Amino acid sequence: MAPEASASAGRGRFVPRVQVLSAADVERALTRMAHEIVERNRGVEGVVLLGLQGGGVPLAERLGALLAEVRDGGRVPVGTVDVALYRDDIGLRPVQPEAATTVPVDLDGAVVVLVDDVLFTGRTVRAALAALGDLGRPKAVQLAVLVDRGHRELPIRPDFVGKNLPTRRDEEVQAGLDGVVIGEVEPA
Repeated sequence: MAPEASASAGRGRFVPRVQVLSAADVERALTRMAHEIVERNRGVEGVVLLGLQGGGVPLAERLGALLAEVRDGGRVPVGTVDVALYRDDIGLRPVQPEAATTVPVDLDGAVVVLVDDVLFTGRTVRAALAALGDLGRPKAVQLAVLVDRGHRELPIRPDFVGKNLPTRRDEEVQAGLDGVVIGEVEPA
């Protein structure tokens, strides 16, 4: 992944400073996380992956494929959750009208693994938990994140982490299947 400037959620232009994980590093982290999910849940029976809209969706899809490899083809249902309307900062962030919630199976009694790219303050996960309340009553909810950068404002801790990455509050982290980059956002 060659770091290059890009738009950052309507807040300005993301200017990359350093790449901390390559695509190969991300693949290794996701493979390890898939094994941890299988171990923690003693298999994948009843496990559902829900990618949080935005960066968590492609990661959830890749984790689902890796879980199928680990479990010799046993597919894990993968869906998406749009938390935009459940956020406590709804007027401060852009709402993506193309984002949607798709839940492939009944969540009642399932083990739901929420998947996101970067865990920062915990507010997106809080919104996802609120959204889950409208979608069913899972037996358990677990959290898988590619990057945990700290700075939590809520008592939320991930169950599965690809990389702990201490950052400054003013830094921006972009994470995806093609790598993880730290940079800054220049105002628009």
